[in-house]
Formats: sequence, structure tokens, C-alpha cells
Amino acid sequence: MIAFVSGPVAALAPDTAVIEVGGIGMAVQCSPGTLAALRVGEPARLATSLVVREDSLTLYGFADDDERQVFELLQTASGVGPRLAQAMLAVHSPDGLRIAVATGDEKALTAVPGIGKKGAQRLLLELKDRLGAPVGGAAAVRPAAAAGPASWREQLHAALIGLGYQPREAEEAVAAVAPQAEASAEPQVGVLLRAALQTLNRAR
Repeated sequence: MIAFVSGPVAALAPDTAVIEVGGIGMAVQCSPGTLAALRVGEPARLATSLVVREDSLTLYGFADDDERQVFELLQTASGVGPRLAQAMLAVHSPDGLRIAVATGDEKALTAVPGIGKKGAQRLLLELKDRLGAPVGGAAAVRPAAAAGPASWREQLHAALIGLGYQPREAEEAVAAVAPQAEASAEPQVGVLLRAALQTLNRAR
């Protein structure tokens, strides 16, 4: 198993970072929150989890070891594959998920794309004794899900800058998706990032 990768960031894409390790570019699938903290040309260290399928080897990357551990624990629940587990961590922090499961917060889980009411109920039952207690205290939901508009704006702007867009382009894309974000009670940076990238691609 590849526990982590460390080296300069060679490239960034909407869902992938390429880390140069010993002259080899390792493509690592990351959430928007993880990607937002990376910059091309700067050193990075990502905790990783290798997912092996019959026809593919996919490396998933995380900001820290706790996030990777929760990613792997989530997949022990029925119906949760790596992509859904990563989507859950894109919306909630590890402690945010622990709190949601511990308190039976069905709404927090249905905020994740791909999880409906019945799926959330099943996950609450299956994960109840698997994720453990929160590590960092009660205020552990990701700012993108819990804070106000300033938080999603800042995170989205940082993610676009991290992907190589100019500050002016990032500001215009943020403004373009603002109506979509403000129409939602809990703006999700991952969803907004995809919409912002579509706007930027149309403008080019």
C-alpha cells in the first residue's frame, strides 16, 4: 500500500493532483478542499489510499492521515465506494461525519450528492460504531457546509487560483455561480467548483 506521496506539485486538474515522486508523476484523486491547498511547483505531502480494481489502480489523496482513515472506514458500509466516500469528505470533515453519525443527523448525510433519505438512514445504522468519537471538538463541519457565503466564496476562489486561473478569472467565476450558491442553504464547494469551471471553459 502507498501510505503517502511527497514532492512538488507538477499539475492540478478539477479532481486530480499530479505529484512528482522520484521523477515519476503520481496522479492522485483529491477533493476540492484538498486541491485548494495545493500550488503548482510547491512541495506537498498527501496521505493516500490505493484502490485496486480489475481494470484500474486509483490513488486517492487526503490532507492528513485521519481523513484517509475515515475514507477507508466509510467504504466498509454497504453501497459506499471510493467515489462516494470522497464525496462525503468533500462536504464534511472527518469530525463532521463522526458528529453526524453520532447524533443521527440524517440531513447532514443527504447533503452529499448521491445519498438519499433511505441511504442516509442505512449509513447511520452501519457506521454508528465504526467512525469513533470526534477528534477535534464539536465545531467540526467543513466551513463550506456550515459557514456563511463568505466561506464558500473564499474556498472556491482559492480552489480556482490553485488550478492556475488568474485572480480576475476566479472572481468572475465566483460571481457567476453566486446565484446557485445563495439558492442553497448549504453551498457545496465541490458542486460550485464544477459549475465555475464550466463557466470558465465557455468564456475561453
